Parts: sequence; C-alpha cells; structure tokens
Amino acid sequence: MYGTSTAPADRTTAMSGIPTRASNSNTATNDTSIPTAQADAAASPDSSAAPANAISTARDRQAGPTAGPTTSTEAPVSLACGNTAGGPAPVAAGSGGAPFSSSWEDLVTAALLGTDRRPPAVALSGREAPVVLLDAAAVATVRRRAGLRPARVARRPERAPEDPRPVLPSAAARRLTMLLADRSGGAGGGRRGSSPDLMELLPQWLAAANAHGYAAPPQTLPALLDAARGRTDLRPAALAFAGPRALWLARLNADWRFALRSAPGGGAALPDAEDGEAVQRLWQEGLFAERVALLAALRARTPALARELLAATWATERAEDRLMFLDSLRTGLSPEDEPFLEQALGDRSRNVRATAAELLSALPGSALAGRMAARAAACVAVDRTGNSPTITVEAPHECDPGMERDGVAAKPPTGRGERSWWLGQLVEATPLGTWPARLGGRTPRQIVALPVTDGWQGELHAAWCRAAVRQQDAEWSRALLGAPSAPEAGGPGAVSLAERAKLLATLEAGERADWVAGFIATHGLSEAFQLLGVCAVPWSAPLGRAVVDALNIARDAGSYPWSFSGVMGLAERCLDPAEAARLDGLLAIPDEREDASPGAGGYWAEAFQRLVSTLRLRAAMATELSATSPPGV
Repeated sequence: MYGTSTAPADRTTAMSGIPTRASNSNTATNDTSIPTAQADAAASPDSSAAPANAISTARDRQAGPTAGPTTSTEAPVSLACGNTAGGPAPVAAGSGGAPFSSSWEDLVTAALLGTDRRPPAVALSGREAPVVLLDAAAVATVRRRAGLRPARVARRPERAPEDPRPVLPSAAARRLTMLLADRSGGAGGGRRGSSPDLMELLPQWLAAANAHGYAAPPQTLPALLDAARGRTDLRPAALAFAGPRALWLARLNADWRFALRSAPGGGAALPDAEDGEAVQRLWQEGLFAERVALLAALRARTPALARELLAATWATERAEDRLMFLDSLRTGLSPEDEPFLEQALGDRSRNVRATAAELLSALPGSALAGRMAARAAACVAVDRTGNSPTITVEAPHECDPGMERDGVAAKPPTGRGERSWWLGQLVEATPLGTWPARLGGRTPRQIVALPVTDGWQGELHAAWCRAAVRQQDAEWSRALLGAPSAPEAGGPGAVSLAERAKLLATLEAGERADWVAGFIATHGLSEAFQLLGVCAVPWSAPLGRAVVDALNIARDAGSYPWSFSGVMGLAERCLDPAEAARLDGLLAIPDEREDASPGAGGYWAEAFQRLVSTLRLRAAMATELSATSPPGV
C-alpha cells in the first residue's frame, strides 16, 4: 500500500501497515501490524512532534548520497514513501528491506551531525540518506509509543504543614513579588541609571519581615527558594521567612535541596531536651547533620546536657566529626567546659587540639590560660634603665612539647620567622588581664603607648589585637584603635583595616558608629569601606551625616563617582531613610570645574538620585510591613 505526501515532514505520519517485532516485555512476541492512523490517533501531538522536528533538521539542510541496498535480518518493513519535489519515486513495499535496528540515540546523533558526516546505519536501495533517516525515525517513534508501560501508582505526598504565623499585609506581599522579580543584581554605585536595585534590598526586606513574624505567601515560595539558591547570603533569612512549607517543597525538588542542608537536622523536628530517650536515640542513630543540629540546639538551651552527650561518645567519633562537634561549644562557653576541653588537648587530631586550645584561651581563668600567661610574661617585660620606660621582648627560642600540646603550632607559615610566630601565639592566648600587673600597673592605653625595643612593636601589638578580639575586651580594643583622627589612618596597635574592623566589632553599636564617623571626617572615604561594614544598620545620624558630607566633598573634587561605588552601595542599604530630605540639594547637576572629569557632575547627580529613590523605597517598605490588612485583601 502506498501513501502520498506533499510535505517532507508528513513522512513521519503517513505510514500504514508497519509489521514490527515485539521489543519489550509487555508486548506480544509475534509480529503485529500497527495501522498508522490508529497509532497517530492514540499518541498525543506533543509526543509525535518532537521526534519528527528533531530529525527533520537533517533532511531540510542535507542532500545526502543515496545509500546502497542492505539485507534485512528481521521482518520486512513496508513504508509509505510519498513523492517530494525532486525526490525519488515511491518505493513499493518489499522492494527493498531495511531492518531499522539503529537505536534512538543513533538516529538523533545522525540528525544532529548530518547524514553526510554520519550516514544512517541502514538504507533502502535507490533512496536518499535523509529520507531513510526520517523513515527510520518514524518507525522508531511508533515503537517507542507502543512500548510504553503504565507507571506505578505513586503514593500521594503528604499535605504541606500549616504555617501559624500571621499573614503578610497585601501591600507588603506585592512588594515582595516585585523584589523577587528583579534579578538584575546591580553593583552599588557603579550602576548606571537612577532606579533602585531591588534585589539588593531583598535581604533588608526579609530581615524586617522576620522581625514582624510574618509568614511567606505560598505563591512566592518557589521564587523565594530560587533566589536563596542563587545567593547564599540570603539563605538564613529567606528560609526563616519561608517557614516549614519551604522544607516541604525542597523535599520534592532537587534544585532546592540546599534548604534541607541549611535547616537544623535537614528540616526534621528535633526532640525536646526533656525527652531523654528521644535525645539519646537521635544522638546514637541520627545522621551527622541531625546530630550537629541536636548538639547546637541543646547547647543553646542546656549547655551541660550537650557537653555530657558529646563526652559519652567522644572516643568513638571520627576526627572531622569531633572538630565540628567541638566547635559547637563556642555557644555558652563557660568554666564548666574546661575539664572536657583539657581532655581534648590530648586528641590525636591537630585541628581538634588547636580548637580546644583556642576555646580554653577564651576562658581567662582556665589552666591553659595560666600556662600561656606564664610563658608570655617571661618574654615581655618593662625596661626602666633608660630615660623612659620601654617594653623589651625576648621571643621563645624553641617550641617545646608542652607548648605544642597547648595549641602552639610549631611550623610557621611561609615568610614568618619561627620565634616571632611562637611569640605571637603565646601573647594571643594570654588573658589580657595579665599585662597591667606584669607591666607596672599601667592601663591598657598606657601599655600600648609604650615604645617597644628591637622592632617587636608590630608583632606584639598585632597579637594583642587578636587577643582583644578573641576575649571580646572593649577596653583593650579602644586602646589599640586609638583616636579616629590618628595620623596616617592608623591607631597605635591596629596595623590593618581588617584588624581595626575586628576591634570595632567588640564595641557597642553607638560607640562603633561614632568612631567610624570621626575616622571618615578626618581621612575621607578611601579606607572606610571595611569599617562601615561592621556598623549597625541603619547608620546612626552622625555616621550618616559623615558619609553624605564625604560624598559631597568627593563630588566637588570633580572625580567620577565610580571610585566610591562600594560606599554608595552601602549607603543605599544602610543610610537612615530619614536622611533622604538632606540629599535633595545634591540632585542637581553642579557647575563643572575646569579640572573636573568630563561629565562627572551628571554622573554624580544620577548616583544621588538613585540613592534618594532607594531611601524613599526603603521607607515605603517599612510602612508596608508595619501596616495591617485583612487576609486576602
């Protein structure tokens, strides 16, 4: 039987009487005739179009050579070969046999590469290779449809858990949709245009929504999870806002599995501390992530119970697990933890020993802190023989086994001398309260002001900086920071911006902001970016005024705003929205000086316009989150 066709693509559907061998376990073993009309009626349009379209590209762009005759080892296949423009005459059934035994992957490969480069495995006598390929695809398509097995009945997923938190106000819900839709991810003040960067405002919006205790609208959960997947800094706030339904969705979509890893215990409910049997069972039988989450939760509520739980299985834990478990003791660290940590000093893992020593050095009354204080005091003293007192330093000449047991690393990093490396570790682990008595009853500020002989000042002060950060000692931090107006933007002890930022983090938020404001007023914005990053949001009024004034000075200097893109981006996120009114005078394009960069005034006006627009948008966001509206309004 012959069929006719006026278009090449019709060849995949204009078939009849195709004897085919059973190719799977759920079809009969004898040859079966499948009328094409019935096969096409039974198949969906979507499933039939894809193979035909995928293969037809080869036929449209290739005019391959005519394949030679082949012999068939299977039942003969009758094809309906329609006439096409310039093509060969129809081939009667049985005039040339083709087994069409190539796999579907082989057919697709031949279509993608072209029949000139990858001729079909089989061909019919006197027919072009692209035509043969299409006919083979047509037969394979029917076979694939006929061989489909019904899927097993899957168990219906359980219902998503309820979220008992209050419904987000409608205006705030619309705002969230807008923030999630904007995925441009601009780069602060380096962006062009005056429109706010909505994606950069999303973390602040999430923090405010979590502070109000709202539940995420269900329809926003997929976009919220996608945003958190792309930005790890969003994950804690995004998952807290998304709530239990996000974990339910994450179990159904592999792209969102990060939510299960980020949630305590992989999203599983942790037993109550009062349920001793359940706690023991989870600790003994749970997965590693569940055990870490359990230990962290217990440490936050009942530190002693968490420590006892860890001590019971400590000897049988893997080294990498012991390190993670030990790190959880930072929460609620107290003198009661000292016996366990002293035991960990003898651990066979160097990383475990170092972590235990670090934790013990944060306890000023610990035995390790006393041993380190004795070693450091032998190295540092006051020399009163000169005209004025000075600090003398005699660094250790060796790292003995006792020092190594207490966490001192014997081998220095590349470029560091051994003695200075050992000295720094001893001073860093020594309680800061040791030094006033050791150095003549002086205050931290007086000690830091003393000269140090033989070029040891940088090493000694840097170690004191690390000790102040580790022990969270605000008095020593103030002494090492010095006055913000100190020359060369440096204090007496802080030798880098990173160290100054860490020291600032030990101060109260208000004091921190005042110090950075004074620093900016004296030194400008060129070195202020790291310092601004540790200030509380929104910035205090003095700090905000200092930043705006410094930006105004930079504008008047005639440079481009791109040099201050980082600070401008921080200002958009951290400046108090109430400061927007003060910026109205900076929106106009200023008169350019003769030595100014061409067009700089216009770029500054654009940057300030974006800053003002962002501040007003943040004010609107805060108003929307504070409003109350009936559900569904």
